[in-house]
Amino acid sequence: MAEPSKHRKAKPGTLIIIGGHEDHDGDCLILKEVASMISNGKLVLATIASHEPDGYLEKYQTSFARLGISDVTELYIEDRLEAGLPEKIAALEDVQAVFFSGGDQLRITSQIGDTPIEERVHQIYEAGGVVAGTSAGASAMSETMLVRASNSASYRLGDLQMAAGLGLLPGVIIDQHFAQRGRIGRLIGAVAQNPRVLGVGIDEDTAIVVRDGHFRVIGSGAVYLVDGSGVTHSNIAEGEPDTPLSIYDLRLHVLSSGDGFDLQARRPEHADGQRT
Repeated sequence: MAEPSKHRKAKPGTLIIIGGHEDHDGDCLILKEVASMISNGKLVLATIASHEPDGYLEKYQTSFARLGISDVTELYIEDRLEAGLPEKIAALEDVQAVFFSGGDQLRITSQIGDTPIEERVHQIYEAGGVVAGTSAGASAMSETMLVRASNSASYRLGDLQMAAGLGLLPGVIIDQHFAQRGRIGRLIGAVAQNPRVLGVGIDEDTAIVVRDGHFRVIGSGAVYLVDGSGVTHSNIAEGEPDTPLSIYDLRLHVLSSGDGFDLQARRPEHADGQRT
C-alpha cells in the first residue's frame, strides 16, 4: 500500500461516500449531487469491487444521463497485472470524477492498491475532482478498511477483519448498509480496536459529502458517528475470543440530512454551519 503521506497535498476535492442502494428511480438526490460537481460531463465508473460487473455500467449510464452526464465509461480490473496497463491508466485521463460501485471492498484494494490506477485516483482528488463510492466503494475510501464481521447486535472479540483502504479519508473507518444490516456492533468493535479512528456508519440511500475537513449528510437515512477518543476502559485486549465487548465512555452521534460534522473537532454542525 502506498504511504498515505505522499497523497496528502493541498486543496483536495470532494468525497461522496454512500451507504449503498442509492436511489436511481426517484429524485436521485445522491447521484444528482455527484452530477452537480462534474463540469465536463465525464465520469468513470470503477466496477473493480465486483466479481461480475455486467449491468452496472448500463444502470449508471441511464441514471446519470437523466442528470446531464452523458459520458460515463467503465474501468474494470480483472487482475492486478491490468492496473499497470497503459489502456487502463488512460481510462482515467481527462477525468474529474470517479465512482466506485459495490461488491467486495477487498477486491478494490488488492487489485489497485499501490498501483498507477490508485495513484491516478488520488491525483484526480488532489486536483479538486470528485471521488464517490457506494457500499464496498464507500468502505474503501478510508485509511483503515472494515472488510468483514458478523452483523450481530453485540460485537464479540475476534470477530472482525480489517485491511488497508485507499487512504482518501484518513482517521476514519467506514461501514455501509448500516441500520439495514444491524452493523452498530461491528463498527463499535472496530473503533474499540483503534480508538484513534472515528467510526462512520452510513445507511442505505444516504451519503456524506466530504470537503475541507467537514462533511454534510444527504439522503433518506442516517449517519452514525462512533467516537472512541474518550474511552476509559475496554476488554478488547484481555478478553477471550467470542467474549462480548465491554467498553466505557464511548460517544455516539446520529445525523440526518442537512446535518454536518467537523472531522477535526469531532463535533456535529447544524445546517447553518454552526458547531454544536
